[in-house]
Amino acid sequence: MCKMSTLAARLGALLQEQEQQIVEWRRHFHQYPELSFHEEKTPAMVAELLRQFGFDDVREKVGGRGVVGTLKGGQPGKTVALRADFDALPIQDLKEVPYKSKVPGVMHACGHDAHTSGLLGLAKILAHHREEIKGTIVFVFQHAEEENPGGAIAMVEDSALDGVDAIFGAHLWSSLPAGKVEIAAGPIMANTDDFTIEIKGKGGHGAVPQETVDSIVIGAQIVNNIQTIASRNVDPLESVVVTVGTFHAGDNFNVIASTCKMTGTLRSFLPEIRDLGERRLREIVEATAAMMGGSAVLEYDRGYPAVDNTEAEAEIVRQAALQVVGEENVLKMKPTMGGEDFSYYLQKVPGAYVFVGAGNPDKGAEYPHHHPMFDIDEKAMLISAEVLGRSALSFLEN
Repeated sequence: MCKMSTLAARLGALLQEQEQQIVEWRRHFHQYPELSFHEEKTPAMVAELLRQFGFDDVREKVGGRGVVGTLKGGQPGKTVALRADFDALPIQDLKEVPYKSKVPGVMHACGHDAHTSGLLGLAKILAHHREEIKGTIVFVFQHAEEENPGGAIAMVEDSALDGVDAIFGAHLWSSLPAGKVEIAAGPIMANTDDFTIEIKGKGGHGAVPQETVDSIVIGAQIVNNIQTIASRNVDPLESVVVTVGTFHAGDNFNVIASTCKMTGTLRSFLPEIRDLGERRLREIVEATAAMMGGSAVLEYDRGYPAVDNTEAEAEIVRQAALQVVGEENVLKMKPTMGGEDFSYYLQKVPGAYVFVGAGNPDKGAEYPHHHPMFDIDEKAMLISAEVLGRSALSFLEN
């Protein structure tokens, strides 16, 4: 069992005292959301607040638009990082609440406003009690999590984690009831790759198909054939998903389309399955088109790698969560095919990513992420901040 500091034991009460301020920050960010790679006012406000808290060093425009604040404790020790993201999505906010987005077509539909606000609250508290901290805590506020290539990889390349020994992060999750926490070691979120397939056939009149090469029929056959990657190429005990999300061809009911374009995503956990999936996708696409008299070109874009929690750090988070919400509310996380660029931090240093429940139908927090009615139970921000704070302090002290 990890030793618990007196500061860690007081975090819950200290966060309760900051609750109103944390909620105000969250509602401000919610009203003024900024899209990935276009964040300006949000990182400026974060940096200014960190300076007001008395941080030793505050860097702006890290990796483009990120903010990194360094807090040195009163005693020497290791260095741990905590991360939150702050970008929004191109979605119209349909909620009728006082803090509804004031930016047409843009809203925080994933909880990043809450991630940043909760971590700011924790930063303020720890800065005030820095003399009790053994070591250094680096606060990483990241831009552009929602849009590949994401902000994490650029922040890592711009030395955001230089000298850091481990990192922790959290995601508020509306499908998980508020008061619950999910954590597990190993891969918990997938490799998220996307692809585009462009098919060329030979167009013509719908009444004389023998004179044509129907790109739509080729496309339909490709959609069916690539499903065999999961059913016949990958060990059934492993996981892979191949999804075609768009299929565009033709402009008239009696004309056979000469071209067809499809886009989709391939999700996996293991690097070898990722490599296999890309290779088989290319082989099947090209061979199917050729077999039917046409041609096809595959463009394959590797997105975020899998989020792979290290065992020791996942256990630190689990122990912290036990202290915050109790054993009955700490669950082993089931891996999801969703993706997160927190993975790039984990490729640099050990760490763990935790899911914190934020769903509560009584407070309107019952819609999935990326939904125009998305909202959270704001109490979840305190739980998330306390779990991260306890995890950081535990890592530094043990």
